[in-house]
Amino acid sequence: MKEYQLRLFVTGSTPRSERAIANLRRICEQELHDRYEVEVIDVLEHPQLAEQEKILATPTLIKLLPPPLRRIVGDLSDEEKALLGLELWPLPGSG
Repeated sequence: MKEYQLRLFVTGSTPRSERAIANLRRICEQELHDRYEVEVIDVLEHPQLAEQEKILATPTLIKLLPPPLRRIVGDLSDEEKALLGLELWPLPGSG
């Protein structure tokens, strides 16, 4: 099992969905190397999973592991926000 388990919810093959997938893969390759597993879920194909996870907007990234569970809404274009959400970057003043 990988150290980081991530689940990205998208809606179809829209430019926003594609951008979120590309941004997530880039961040993971740069920061996590081979320590991650990404599952991309299209809510149009699997609406029950989106309902189960209470997904209200897409794209939404859920960090399942390591705890605590985190959610990031958006296409991950704001790399600083994405890294903070994944707890890969220390908060300002915390070091």
